[in-house]
Amino acid sequence: MNVPEISLLPADSSFFFTAMTNRNLFAALRAAFPQDLQKWAVEAIGADGASLFYSWADLDRGSARMANLLQSLQLPPASRIAVQVEKSVEALMLYLATLRSGHVFLPLNTAYQSAEIEYFVGNAEPAVVVCAPGNFGWVSKIAFTSGVAHVYTLGDDRSGTLLERAAHHGDEHEVVERSEDDLAAILYTSGTTGRSKGAMLTHGNMLSNAETLKDYWGWQDGDVLIHALPIFHVHGLFVAIHGALINGSPMIWLSKFEPGTVISRMRDATVFMGVPTLYVRMLADARLTREAAAHMRLFISGSAPMLVETHRDWQERTGHVILERYGMSETIMLTSNPYRADAHNGGQSERRAGTVGFALPGVGVRIVDDAGEQVPVGEIGNIQVRGPNVFKGYWRMPEKTAEEFTADGWFRTGDVGKLDERGYVSIVGRSKDLIISGGYNVYPAEIEGFINELPGVAESALVGVPHPDFGEVGVAVVVPRPGAALEPQAVVDALKGQLANFKIPKRCFVVQELPRNTMGKVQKNLLRDEHKQLFA
Repeated sequence: MNVPEISLLPADSSFFFTAMTNRNLFAALRAAFPQDLQKWAVEAIGADGASLFYSWADLDRGSARMANLLQSLQLPPASRIAVQVEKSVEALMLYLATLRSGHVFLPLNTAYQSAEIEYFVGNAEPAVVVCAPGNFGWVSKIAFTSGVAHVYTLGDDRSGTLLERAAHHGDEHEVVERSEDDLAAILYTSGTTGRSKGAMLTHGNMLSNAETLKDYWGWQDGDVLIHALPIFHVHGLFVAIHGALINGSPMIWLSKFEPGTVISRMRDATVFMGVPTLYVRMLADARLTREAAAHMRLFISGSAPMLVETHRDWQERTGHVILERYGMSETIMLTSNPYRADAHNGGQSERRAGTVGFALPGVGVRIVDDAGEQVPVGEIGNIQVRGPNVFKGYWRMPEKTAEEFTADGWFRTGDVGKLDERGYVSIVGRSKDLIISGGYNVYPAEIEGFINELPGVAESALVGVPHPDFGEVGVAVVVPRPGAALEPQAVVDALKGQLANFKIPKRCFVVQELPRNTMGKVQKNLLRDEHKQLFA
């Protein structure tokens, strides 16, 4: 295997001056690298348990080579770089390379199948697609058919044509100038109806959020992050990676989450970020003790609601109180429970289970009724937000963008919640039908569209029900066409290969009709109530 050598670059203080004038997010991240670039930046732990260490110089030189490769293609400014690869440090370098070369990063869930990739490529019109070597055949066919000129491969074993081509380019690169309002990334996120929408995040959106969280979560010298999340969504790619890099903190990098490995490495780390499912799985491991977690400073949870029971059990087992926060693809982080007790109200604030804390500094949060009027403290309403972290809009969807913002510039999150008298935010519901399964958003309208196209299906409804491991899972309720005989498991099996696994319903029921109100609308609340004990 031809693996390019990417290491060793002397410290260059010019990056600090660049970050003062160039608002490219990479310039700020690079300026925070330690002065001694030979120190380790990432310890990558493979599936076999073996470690491979990368220095800060490796990150700089590797991303420079890739940035030079992208620039050699003479792409139009702010071209989209679509990436669907397994987690690796080289994939991290590709993200940094996209930023530093001034292009737009488009991460795609590794579970997405052909129908989904075809839509994303067609909608975003990327100039470059990077995929896993094993998927090159079908991904390249979709890409080339859609007019993509450049398709590369990148494996999690340091293989692929991307690294082979990048090895021929120089390892120094001048960061492309970008303003705060320039586009840096597009994250596809669905609504409760229709196909996925591309949320456009700018350099300013992400930099402002990273700088705020660095202070709010008390990042300090000597911090080490255990990174066990995927890197194709906000939590793992932006919140975790930006947090570590902008503090110059090393990462213990796990290709996949494994409870025993995380617990065993807590002695070498200080910060961990995860979704509630990961905490549930670690609580099931007898190796999780106060002694095991004694070196840790902070445990953060997000992407899905955490049960109060999980929050309490974690504190009893480890002595640590989990910090819950709230964010979205369109906004990155919005609120957070306090890291420091004196963060609010003269030292009287604590991390409260069942809440997502306070609005972050510079972020506005308000609760309004359906008419747009603010509701009294403690009453439930629609959550609206504004701030420098709020996205620019939806890719090529100006009407949808306008619809999601109020006349006075607040973003309608679609979530339902309340504010108490001290400013704590509690999420009590979500836009109607949204299901959050294991930290991933599942939008019923999308899955129903695929089910309804299956032979013999007249109509369908997908609802979320509680699940002890994933928080929620989808359950499909399907009505057959007259004379058709549908097998529930066959419906589920037919979706596999078309959709990501987290979107596949865990159960399917065949019924003669769906419950409806007088207006003919399906009453999904009745279906949820009917099946809510299914996995109890």
